[in-house]
Amino acid sequence: MNFTQLQIKEIFDEIASGKNGYQELLKLSLESIMKAEREEFNSKNSDVSNGYRYGSVLGHGGKLELVIPRSRHNNFYPLILAIIKEQNEECKTLAYELYSSGLTTEQIGKMFDKIYGHYYSKTSISNMMDNARINIQFWLRRKLEKRYPIIYIDATYWYTRRSDSVSNEAYYTILAVKEDRTREVLSIVNHPSEGSTNWKNAFEELKLRGLQTVNLMVSDGLLGIENAIAEVFPMATVQFCTVHLTRNILAKVKPSDKKQIASELKEVLSPSNPTDTSKTGYNKFIIFLKNWIKKYPSFKTYLQPRNKLYFNYLDYHVEVRRMIYTTNWIERLNRNYKRTLRMRSSMPSPESVLFLIASIASRRSEFKVPIYQFIYETKLFY
Repeated sequence: MNFTQLQIKEIFDEIASGKNGYQELLKLSLESIMKAEREEFNSKNSDVSNGYRYGSVLGHGGKLELVIPRSRHNNFYPLILAIIKEQNEECKTLAYELYSSGLTTEQIGKMFDKIYGHYYSKTSISNMMDNARINIQFWLRRKLEKRYPIIYIDATYWYTRRSDSVSNEAYYTILAVKEDRTREVLSIVNHPSEGSTNWKNAFEELKLRGLQTVNLMVSDGLLGIENAIAEVFPMATVQFCTVHLTRNILAKVKPSDKKQIASELKEVLSPSNPTDTSKTGYNKFIIFLKNWIKKYPSFKTYLQPRNKLYFNYLDYHVEVRRMIYTTNWIERLNRNYKRTLRMRSSMPSPESVLFLIASIASRRSEFKVPIYQFIYETKLFY
């Protein structure tokens, strides 16, 4: 049957004016393209048609159910489906990007409803991210380099549902500076609480993934952490975070004394004097403590020998001390985690938290260290 252009236009207008008219036109167009493509394929490859199969795709404003032609030898694959597949992959990528930015699966489903005219349930959105979960698990288990000059460790807490209760659980992050002076997150693990034994287990997992040597480990002053580090990486120098030290000391003093004590601590912990060493820095700290112990007897706890580990940064070149005397880099990452997590309140499982924060960390896997070129006077990393 032959139609004039006017008749074809009238048919199209009638279809377009109906419910979901444009989607129907798109469906007809796609199916016609695939049929024409199959005819050309059969002609070139001495194949014959062999019925149809069904498939679905997101179309303009809705979900299209397509009748897809097949060939007898099953070698025919419509080119238009490759484009459609790319579109579906884009949807999965978009879902993952939105989820990683803080939106819930329910919010993403509503957004897709506005974009594509089709509502996706929370389960459907979650299923879209299956490949992303696999990729994140692979990233968390990837092989590591044999040596990292500097490693920073810290834990952050988030409310997490486990079984029938919600508790504030610890999520451990291990951030490294590589030999090429870029930084990358090596590992993220979860334990209900933070402790040196759990950190030791995390370090041993790093060794199983190929890490052999660490030159400097930067940590807060968690009790026993230096022993855990020494057991797994005996050649590593330990540097406790001076920011944590300042916070802890100021938390023990009266508001009226905080300004004076903060000023004195800033002078004691200053990284700017090139002649200072770990020994001279620790001696200044002891003098500071003795000046205040009478008023604050609790300061006696800082006279313990382990507190020398707060001053190892002074044995490095003055240009790199500010980079290694705090865990600030990793704390910034922890803030990024929480900025995204706050959009969700408590999380349904530890796995869901790990997936989300690992997604954030993996995007920051490599970024340059904007510092002095690692030329050390007393310790050479490179």
